[in-house]
Amino acid sequence: MKYWVWILGLYSSVGLAAEQSISGIIDVRASYTDGITSYVDGGLGKFRFNPDGQLSLAQMGLSYNIDWDSPLSAHVVANAYWDGVRDNIGITEAYLKYKGLPWDNGLRLSGKLGFLYPEISMENIATAWSSPYTLTYSGINSWLGEEVRHIGAQMSLDYLGKFHDSRHDFTFSAELFQNNDTTGAMLAWHGWTNSSRQTLAQEKLPLSELPSLDGGSLSSQAKESDPFLELDDRIGYHVKTQWRMQGLGRLEVGYYDNDADTRIVKEGQYAWLTQFVHIGTKWRLPYNIELIAQYMKGNTLMQSPYGMDIVDNGFDSAFILFSHRWQKHRLSARFEDFSVTDNDLTLDDDNSEEGQGMTVSYSYQFSKGWFMQMEYNRIDSERAARAEQGYSKDLVEQQWQLASRYYF
Repeated sequence: MKYWVWILGLYSSVGLAAEQSISGIIDVRASYTDGITSYVDGGLGKFRFNPDGQLSLAQMGLSYNIDWDSPLSAHVVANAYWDGVRDNIGITEAYLKYKGLPWDNGLRLSGKLGFLYPEISMENIATAWSSPYTLTYSGINSWLGEEVRHIGAQMSLDYLGKFHDSRHDFTFSAELFQNNDTTGAMLAWHGWTNSSRQTLAQEKLPLSELPSLDGGSLSSQAKESDPFLELDDRIGYHVKTQWRMQGLGRLEVGYYDNDADTRIVKEGQYAWLTQFVHIGTKWRLPYNIELIAQYMKGNTLMQSPYGMDIVDNGFDSAFILFSHRWQKHRLSARFEDFSVTDNDLTLDDDNSEEGQGMTVSYSYQFSKGWFMQMEYNRIDSERAARAEQGYSKDLVEQQWQLASRYYF
C-alpha cells in the first residue's frame, strides 16, 4: 500500500490537470488438477491449484491510471485472489511513466520509475498483467510473476522509422533496480511452473519441506522467501534492444543481472546472484495466426557468508505459442521445454529437473469484455527432489479449467 500512497501524494502535489481511468478483470474459474500439492501451498506440484476440483476467484485485478496534461502518467495495479490456499489482496505494480514527444529526427525518450516488472513478457499484455491467450502463463512468465519484480528506474530510447519513410523501429532500454536480492530461490527449490498468480507486494512465498531446508544443510534459510527484499544495497541492471517491423512483428534480446552480494544473509534471507539472457519474438503469420516465442537461459547462485557455493543452478526455458482469432473465437496452443541444472556439491539439495509442457486454450466472447474460456494443461517432468517427499521422480500432471473472464 505504500506505493499507492506515494503515487497519490505525488499526484496531489503536482497540481496539474489530469484524466483518471480505471480498468480491471474478474476471472472466476472452475478447475480440476491431477497432480501433487501445488508449489503455491509449499509443495512441488507444477500448477497453481491443488489436486482435485475447486471453484475460485482466480484473479480480480484493478488498474488505476492518472494521465496528466504532460508526458507524465501514474499507474497502480492491485490484484486479489481467493483460491483457498493464499487468499489475499495487494499491490502488484505501482509506477510513474514518462513518454516524451518524438523529436524531428525520429528519436523519442520514455521511462518508468517505481515498483514494476522488467519489460520481458510477450504474453501478459492485458489488464492487470493478465494474458489474453491462455489462462495459465508459460514457465518463463510464471517465474516473472512470482519473483522477478523490483523497485527501479527504466529509460528507453526509440528510433521511429516513420520519420524516415521506413517500417523499421528500434528501441534500446536500460534499467537500474533494487529490492530483488532473493530472486532465484523459488526457481531453485520448486523449479519451473505454469501459474496464473502474481505475488503481491507484501507476500512471502512458502518453501517446500525439502531435506536440505528441513534440518539439513540449509536449515538456516527462512521457511518463507521474501521476493522483493533489499539485502546488500547493490544495484542490478537490465538492458534490452528491440527491432520492430510495423504491422508484422518484433524481435528483442535482453540481459538481466541483479548483481547480488551472495555473502549477505539477514534473518534467514539469502542474497542470490541471478543473471539471465532472454530472447523473444512476436510475429503475425498468414491466416491471422499470431506467433509468440521466448527463450531464457541463466544461472542463480547462493553462497554461505564465507563465500562457499551452496546452491548453484543453471536454468533455461523456451516456449512457442500459436494463437488464431476469428470473429468471437480464439484458439491458442503453447508448447514448452524447460530444465534446471544443479551445478553444486550440496548432497542433500538436488534441484535438477527437466520437462515439457503443453497448453491448449479456447475462448469465446459473449459480449464486450466478457469471455468464456476452456483450457487443458499437461506437464511431463522429472525432478529428483520429489522422491524425498514420497512421490515419483517422473511425473505427469494435468489440469482442466473453465473460466468466466470479464474485462472492464
